[in-house]
Amino acid sequence: MSSIVDIRILQREYLLAITRALTAELDLSDLLRLILQSSVELVSGKAGLIALTDPDTELLQVAAVYGIPAPVVDHFAPLLRDLPAADGAAQEAELTRRLGIVARNANMGLTQMIRLPMKDGEKVLGLIYVFMAGQYFMVEDASALLRSFAEQAAIAVKNARLYQQINKAKQRLDAIIQQNADGVMILDSSLRISEFNKALSNMMGWRPEDVVGKLHSEIFNWDSLKTEMDLHKALETGWPLPGAAHLYVEGDFQRPENATHQTADGKVKSLGITYAPLMDNKGRMTDIIANVRDLTRYREEEALQKTFISVVSHELKTPVSIIKGYAGTLQRQDANWSPEIVQESLMVIEEEADNLTDLIDSLLEVSRLQAGTFSLEISENVILPLLVKNTVRKFSSQTNKHTFTQEFSDDFPAITGDERRLNQVLNNLISNAIKYSPDGGEIKLVGAEHADYVTVSVQDSGIGIPEHEQHRIFQQFSRLDNALSRKTEGTGLGLFLSKSIIEAHNGRIWFSSNEEVPGTTFTFSLPKDKDSE
Repeated sequence: MSSIVDIRILQREYLLAITRALTAELDLSDLLRLILQSSVELVSGKAGLIALTDPDTELLQVAAVYGIPAPVVDHFAPLLRDLPAADGAAQEAELTRRLGIVARNANMGLTQMIRLPMKDGEKVLGLIYVFMAGQYFMVEDASALLRSFAEQAAIAVKNARLYQQINKAKQRLDAIIQQNADGVMILDSSLRISEFNKALSNMMGWRPEDVVGKLHSEIFNWDSLKTEMDLHKALETGWPLPGAAHLYVEGDFQRPENATHQTADGKVKSLGITYAPLMDNKGRMTDIIANVRDLTRYREEEALQKTFISVVSHELKTPVSIIKGYAGTLQRQDANWSPEIVQESLMVIEEEADNLTDLIDSLLEVSRLQAGTFSLEISENVILPLLVKNTVRKFSSQTNKHTFTQEFSDDFPAITGDERRLNQVLNNLISNAIKYSPDGGEIKLVGAEHADYVTVSVQDSGIGIPEHEQHRIFQQFSRLDNALSRKTEGTGLGLFLSKSIIEAHNGRIWFSSNEEVPGTTFTFSLPKDKDSE
């Protein structure tokens, strides 16, 4: 009688240990080894093996072993492959035959085995094998307890796989959030930040670890709003209503200025944020997902285009007004103009017509670039020193404040290119050098030959380019934001076209501030002809 009591006590201890392990969040492999060990010890077995069905291939793979030396685990393969489907005598006979093969190959003296399926409903998640040596008689209640072990193992496997699926889904979601080019932020129901991705970190100049856990209002302090309300005002007015659309907020935000983040530079950024509420089945908001876009460049280009329209309107109106004025004056019937005045007036009309043609050509060039129809008329033996000389001669007659210096070697190589467009680049660079050095001074043009390319530099002694404006100097419609620019004629297309022309020649154009004297030096490079090497 006492032996039966002892066995039942032991059975309860095994079951309690396994139940504790299930709730202790042990690793699945550790839990399966515990279940396997308990199963083997319960029936005084010699060894055991648990094999799980792979969800993708549905093949059995060894997940835990007990009492089986590692070198002989492969000998148990016949018990894992092509198992007979039907229960009954035929299956029992086949499994007994396979056990005999395993016993001979493993040389462990195995004579009997118990096979326990681990099931989730009708789906088999895996098998538990318990192997015995010698003659074994099943103890009372042992078979029921072994089935209980198998059920516990099935629960553990099911939970582990569910956790793996959830964890995998979370990793995918985290990857999507972190690698998204847009800023992504998640707020909880109390408007505390729980997610803050890399793109948003770079956009706003805040490190994720510095903002997670903080209130939305602590981070988003708008300098100005372009929309009627921000998130907090919207919430005060009852947003989100059932079935309400997402909330869009746009405004200017000033980044912090400190050394904790590379973009914490104090600059003002234009941001557009779309807030999307997540609701539970009772209609209560649980989270808010915010998609943030940096609109700074878009707003800058929008402002530049408005400026461009204003400038172009003025640039078109000026020559037209002058041409009309001189033409109207010459047509007066009550005046008898001298040949000299007529000639001078016609020269002014011709010059302004040329200015008008140049402006229209520039606009057409921009249109071709945007349409992808920009092309070059290539010719050989383009002599850059000669182009520079002719351009300087033309501009020398237009200013008496500036002196021009040309430094080109006598054997400066000819290149292949579009002579008309390269002349346009020189016109733009020299014209800018004159415009932005209003007090006069030297304008130096220097040619240099390198192994694979040549360079031409245009150096002025003017006002220079402020550092905060240097990043957009080659953008279309871009002009310096200062009093001189506002007084100076121009559309902001010259450097944009110059860059496009040089790059179409497989060259580069750049600028630098002069080191020892005021002003700026613009330099462009062009590849040398292979024949000239």
